[in-house]
Amino acid sequence: MDNLMLNNKIYLEGKVISDLAYSHEMYGEGFYVFDLEVPRLSDTKDVLSVTISERLLTGIEFKVGSDIIVEGQLRSYNKFVDGSNRLILTVFARNLTECFERSKNPNQIFLDGFICKPPVYRTTPFGREIADMLLAVNRAYNKSDYIPTIAWGRNSRFCQTLTVGDNIRIWGRLQSREYQKKITEDNVIKKVAYEVSISKMEKVNKESVMMGAEDSSSEKDII
Repeated sequence: MDNLMLNNKIYLEGKVISDLAYSHEMYGEGFYVFDLEVPRLSDTKDVLSVTISERLLTGIEFKVGSDIIVEGQLRSYNKFVDGSNRLILTVFARNLTECFERSKNPNQIFLDGFICKPPVYRTTPFGREIADMLLAVNRAYNKSDYIPTIAWGRNSRFCQTLTVGDNIRIWGRLQSREYQKKITEDNVIKKVAYEVSISKMEKVNKESVMMGAEDSSSEKDII
């Protein structure tokens, strides 16, 4: 597995809550999407979109209500929606297995990328400290995935020391968050945002990073 496979890893345990829906075909391989409900430590659940190859569905009982484990990467792409481009996030599955016993941490993600917009630090009306960062994670064929992330407390204060171009590594979980968008005075719609909630982060010192040769011949650019 080359370096570009190691800088973006996600592990999810959850319940299938939607049927498969056809997404697209690439090199004769069909891809489908479905929703996965992943529990948090609290009673809240995250509903996450997963993209999967038809070839991973063989030999496994896949249906609504199935408990499964998804391992893969978090991918992003632009989609034209309601007159403007939107950043869409999806979990690109590389392995899928049945889940017979839940672990203590059913939602884990690791990203190694570069800050591509100045971090935005703010406090909530209740005094909670938050920082938003957009992280560019390199992918094969000179592409990148743009991942919204959110930090809390001391991590959010640390984000104030970071600048565009800094290389950081983060550990956390992928979460879904509902919010309301006001279209007109009398029209408010409910929308869902996806972001990585950071539990641990570190800045990578350029002097300590050893650059390796890229070997992307075994990976097709699917999304």
